[in-house]
Amino acid sequence: MTDTPVRMRELVDELNRHNRLYHELNAPEISDWEYDALFRELEELEATHPALVLPDSPTRRVGGGAIDELPTFVHEIPMLSLQNGLRRTEPGVEPFLDLHEFEKRMRRVLGEDAPARFTYVVEPKLDGLAMELVYDDGRFVKGGTRGDGVTGEEVTHNLLHIANLPRRLEGAPAGRLTVRGEVLFELSGFERMNADREAAGERRFENPRNSAAGIMRSLETKLVAKAPLQFYAHSAGLHPAPPPTHSALLAEFERWGLAVNPLNRVCDGLDAVIAAVSAIEAERPTLPYEIDGAVVKVDSVRIQDALGFVTRSPRWALAFKYPPAQVSTRLEGVLFSVGRTGAVTPVAQLEGARVGGVTVRNASLHNEHQMRRVLGLRHGDRVVIQRAGDVIPEVVQAVEEPGRAERPFWEYPATCPDCGTHLVREPNPKSPDNVLIRCPNGLGCPSQVRGAMRHYGARLCMDIEGLGEKIVDQLVAGGLARRPSELYRLTLEPLAALERMGELSAKNLLDGIAASKGRPLDRCILALGVPQVGESTARDLARHFGSLDALLAASEEDLSRISGVGPVVAASVHSFFHEPANLEEIEALRAVGVEFRAVARPAAAAANPRVVGKSFVLTGTLPTMSRDEAKRRIEAAGGKVAGSVSKKTDYVVAGAEAGSKLDKAQELGVPVLDEGGMTALLEGSE
Repeated sequence: MTDTPVRMRELVDELNRHNRLYHELNAPEISDWEYDALFRELEELEATHPALVLPDSPTRRVGGGAIDELPTFVHEIPMLSLQNGLRRTEPGVEPFLDLHEFEKRMRRVLGEDAPARFTYVVEPKLDGLAMELVYDDGRFVKGGTRGDGVTGEEVTHNLLHIANLPRRLEGAPAGRLTVRGEVLFELSGFERMNADREAAGERRFENPRNSAAGIMRSLETKLVAKAPLQFYAHSAGLHPAPPPTHSALLAEFERWGLAVNPLNRVCDGLDAVIAAVSAIEAERPTLPYEIDGAVVKVDSVRIQDALGFVTRSPRWALAFKYPPAQVSTRLEGVLFSVGRTGAVTPVAQLEGARVGGVTVRNASLHNEHQMRRVLGLRHGDRVVIQRAGDVIPEVVQAVEEPGRAERPFWEYPATCPDCGTHLVREPNPKSPDNVLIRCPNGLGCPSQVRGAMRHYGARLCMDIEGLGEKIVDQLVAGGLARRPSELYRLTLEPLAALERMGELSAKNLLDGIAASKGRPLDRCILALGVPQVGESTARDLARHFGSLDALLAASEEDLSRISGVGPVVAASVHSFFHEPANLEEIEALRAVGVEFRAVARPAAAAANPRVVGKSFVLTGTLPTMSRDEAKRRIEAAGGKVAGSVSKKTDYVVAGAEAGSKLDKAQELGVPVLDEGGMTALLEGSE
């Protein structure tokens, strides 16, 4: 039986990791469909166990944070995300159940004030980068990404190069207007740009959505100038004279010169919504841009205001996601890839097939269980593949055809495809039906060495600028560095001699390696590649123990006392830090100057006794700081941040648009602070 708190911690860590990969690094690893399934599981657990809601749960925030290189863009009205629904595919389940539940929820909130029939607007859910434009008296002033919904990145310098974005809105009212929408590639333009890049000897962009996000957040405007990007408006934040309906707002946008999607439809009642959602899905394969669903909004602004918001989304809108688009193609072979932990993963090699505007030639098969038992793949199979959300493609099923039963199954190799070591089979604690097949050769296996080195230098870890995949491959192949500690002994001359390096690039890499010596403890823990430890768990370990020496001395029992660290994770961490080879590498890193910088732990004796050990709950939008910043300040002062209000809550910190948590606090008599009151309490001036 799954331990509920442990599972919730796992889901929060996994979802936060995928949020950062998608929103900030433009490098997603799973499909929207898979992400939504994990998110739904977490929401259900939190609804059943509200006292266990974690303060860093992605259900409590929007998207990703801002990256450091761009100026900050503050949304004057929070730019929230939408509730998600899915077209159900389970046998015996109404496919549009989530749409029916959406309307039922609204009727429960409105009670007797609910209309006999809702009027809706249905729009295609464009798969691009969410953006807000600011106009003053009809003139474009600036624009920025959604970020975490409160703070994003200002990208005005790039927005000025989008051809269909009007610098002036003809006929718009005086005052400040903020227009929200999506920046995206049209697929034909994306292909033309890639053809031009190939002709110039440059690398192709992988997919439209991630490329749009990366280009818009680039500091080099010349990339945007060459990219055929489009902006489609779908809503407003501030409006000096808001119209009574959403459909009237969209009509205004068109009159003023903004691009509005031609597939938008006004629908009278839920049956008309279902028909419109289905019609958009039927057109999906032929659309000139990528979509991953339809957005359903209540048309009346009066009813929208009456329905209001939950923590991260409006009650009056739903993003209805379609199942992944699928195509069939021929399986030409299976490549077995060795990761940094030694895990051997099968990858399907395919006859090229177009999925979502991109030609797919490789697709993940995940593991032996998926390849053999679930898919039953045979040599020469025709297979169905999907690629939802512009991420890593996967094989869905094999197609039955004449003669298939006579062809042999694909089997795992007996030895490592890279170093030739005999593979071992180990139980998988996360999946009893599956086994981990791995190469036990560790640093003797070039694939594991390369993987460990790339992981060590990754942005979320030691963030070594310039230590890319090709450089790592050359360092390992040339014997210049086969483990992280050897990076710090590299010198200029051999580095500069590497392919496509040169003296300046080599110097910059050495500077990046030197700068990484001072990374904080949590980043160092993550960089070491401890099995079962992600970004959030690394941070918890660093905060709890404060220093590397304290962590090295911890017993499994000590580790298990940390909230969110279950017995499997505790055993994994303890085992890693008692492995002689790992301890040897840690000492080698210390010897070359890696600081494993200790984390200051709040001392009860030195802190305000009104804060140490007290439980805080944050709700609403604070005027000058994000929730993450407020959380950091509370924890630095010795307090704890919880996700829900209970009799054990000591303080609720409430900002604008505080919701049910504020009501609960008032019902229980929990003291409520505004941002100023919280600051005074933390600083001891109250």
